[in-house]
Amino acid sequence: MNDAIDAATELLASSVMNYRGHPVGTVAAMDPAGAVAANYHDCFIRDFIPSALVFMADGNHAIVRNFLRTVLELRSQHKCIHGHELEPAMLPASFRVIHDPEAGESIRADFGDQAIGRVAPVDAMMWWVVLLGIYQRMSGDQALASEERVQRALRGILDLTLKEGFEVFPTLLVPDGAFMIDRRMGVYGHPLEIQALFYAMLITALDLLDETPENRALRDLSAKRATSLRSYLRFFYWLDLNQLRSIHRYRTEEFGDGSINMLNIYPESIPEWVADWLPDRAGYLVGNLGPGRMDFRFFALGNLLSILFGVTTREEAARIMFLYSDRWPDLVGEMPCKLVYPAVDGKEWVFMTGSDPKNVPWSYHNGGNWPVLLWAFTAAALKIGRGDLAQLAIETADRALPVDQWPEYYDGKRGNLIGRRAHMNQIWTAAGYLFAHRLMANESLVEIFPQGPE
Repeated sequence: MNDAIDAATELLASSVMNYRGHPVGTVAAMDPAGAVAANYHDCFIRDFIPSALVFMADGNHAIVRNFLRTVLELRSQHKCIHGHELEPAMLPASFRVIHDPEAGESIRADFGDQAIGRVAPVDAMMWWVVLLGIYQRMSGDQALASEERVQRALRGILDLTLKEGFEVFPTLLVPDGAFMIDRRMGVYGHPLEIQALFYAMLITALDLLDETPENRALRDLSAKRATSLRSYLRFFYWLDLNQLRSIHRYRTEEFGDGSINMLNIYPESIPEWVADWLPDRAGYLVGNLGPGRMDFRFFALGNLLSILFGVTTREEAARIMFLYSDRWPDLVGEMPCKLVYPAVDGKEWVFMTGSDPKNVPWSYHNGGNWPVLLWAFTAAALKIGRGDLAQLAIETADRALPVDQWPEYYDGKRGNLIGRRAHMNQIWTAAGYLFAHRLMANESLVEIFPQGPE
C-alpha cells in the first residue's frame, strides 16, 4: 500500500502545471504511451478538485490559491457570438499553459467551444465557489474571498444561477453535457449532481459574500433558495420501496392543490428492474426529475455529494449506504465506484445516446466504474459512521489501481475491465485515491465540506 501511495504522490507531483513560475493546476492525464487526447493536456476545473483536496490536506495551499485566481482571470477570454454572448459569470471548463519559443508563455481557456458537443460547463463555477470555501476553511486565508474581484465574481455567479425563468421549481435547469457526464446521456433537465452542487454553492457563497447593503437582497434570495432546494430534493427525489409503492398506484392528470402526483409521473414509466433491485432498508435520490419524468437510475456522484453536503437527512444518508452494502457487486464491484446504475442498452441506448460508441452499455458514462469517485465515497461513508465500507472500497482500489497504471475508468458490469478508451495515469484517479487515504488517516477532513443548517 505504501508503494501505491508513493506512486500516486509522484504522479500527482509530476502533473503540476506552472505559469510564470507559479503552480496553477494539474493536467488531466499523463499517459505513458503518449496517447493523450488533445484537451487532456488542460487543467479541468472539475478534475482539479481532488488534486486540490490532496494539496490542502498536505498543507500546500499556494497552488490552490493560484488556481482560484487564475480561473477568475480567464473569464475575459470567452468568445462571443454576436447576439448570444456567454454570461460574464461563466467560468471556463479548462485552461492550458502554452510555451511558444517566439511569443513566450501564455495561458488559454476553453469555455466548452473545444469540447465534444460545444456545451459550456455549468459545474465549473459551482466547483470554483465550493473550492474557494474549502480553501478558506483549511488555510485560514480570509483575504482572498474579500477581494473585490472575487466578491464581484460571487455576485455574478449567484445572479446567473438565481435568475428568474419559466420554471416554478427550486432546482436548476441544465442541458445535456454541462457537467461530468459531458455527453448525451439523458441527463438534461434537473440532474441530481448539479442540484447537490447548486446547494453546496449557495451555502458556501453565503459564507463568503460580504454582509453589505449591496449584497443583502442577494444573500436573502440565496438563503431562501438553498432551503427550498434542499426540502424539494428530500421530498421529490427520494425513492425507497414505500415511495415506489405510492408511485405504482399514482393517479395521473390531477389538478389543484389536493393533487398527490404533482409532477404527473406515470406509473407505467417505472422500469422493471427497480422493484426487485431496491432493498427494503435502502433508498436513494433519483437521478433526475421533471414534469412527467422521473429518472430512476442511481447516479453515484449526486448521491454521494448529497450526503457530504447535507442535502439528505442522516437517515437518508444511512439508507444510501445500506444500498451500497446490499448491492455492492452492482455499485462497486471490482473498482469503486460505478458512475450510473444500470446501463441503458438496446433501443433505449440508441435513442438516449444517439448511438454513442463511447457510451456503449457498461462503459464510460453508461455504467462504467470511475475510481475518482473513491474520495467522495470515502468521505460520505465516514460522515455517517460507515468507515467499514470506506475501508473495503479503498482495499479494492489498493489492489488494482497501481498495477493498472491509474486508469481513467473501467468497463463491465463488475468494473473489472480497463476502459476501452481510458487514459492511463489519469491525475484525478490518483488524486482521488490519495485523498481517500488522507481521509482514513484523518477523519476530521470530512468537516471541511460545506454544510447547511438543519
